[in-house]
Amino acid sequence: MSVERTFVAVKPDGVERGLVGEIISRFEKRGLKLVGLKQMQVSNDLAEKHYGEHKGKPFFDGLVKFITSGPIVAMCWEGKGAIATCRNVIGATSPAAAAMGTIRGDLAMDISRNLVHGSDGPESAVREVSLFFGPDDLVSKWDRTIEKWICE
Repeated sequence: MSVERTFVAVKPDGVERGLVGEIISRFEKRGLKLVGLKQMQVSNDLAEKHYGEHKGKPFFDGLVKFITSGPIVAMCWEGKGAIATCRNVIGATSPAAAAMGTIRGDLAMDISRNLVHGSDGPESAVREVSLFFGPDDLVSKWDRTIEKWICE
C-alpha cells in the first residue's frame, strides 16, 4: 500500500456543532498524518470548482449554497492508503446507512448535513488538495526506509 494524500473538509454543520476536534481525532487515531489545515470561508467560485463534477445535477446549487453558508475546516491527510482509510472513517454518505463507529454513523443526522467531505479517489484527491492548498501549505516527510514520520 502506498503513501497517499487526500482531502477532507469539516463542513459548516460540523464547524457550527463544534465537532472539529472530534473529527480530527478520529483520523489521527487511525495513524494518518495531518499535513495541511486551515479554517476558511469557501467562495462561490471555489465551491463551484470543488463540486464541478455535479454541475447540471439537481442538487448542485444546494451543495454550493451549503458549503458557502459558513466556515469549513480544510485538511490534507497523508499516510499509507489514506484515501480509503479516510473514506472508511467518514462512513457512507447517508448517515442512516453509515456504520456505527464512523463519523457520519455516530454524529450526523441528515444526508444534506453529513458533517464531512472526503475525496473519493486518487484523481479527486489531487484535484481537491490543489484547490484548497498551495504547495507551501503542506508539511511532511515520510522516511520509507524506516517507515515513520519525520517532522520538518
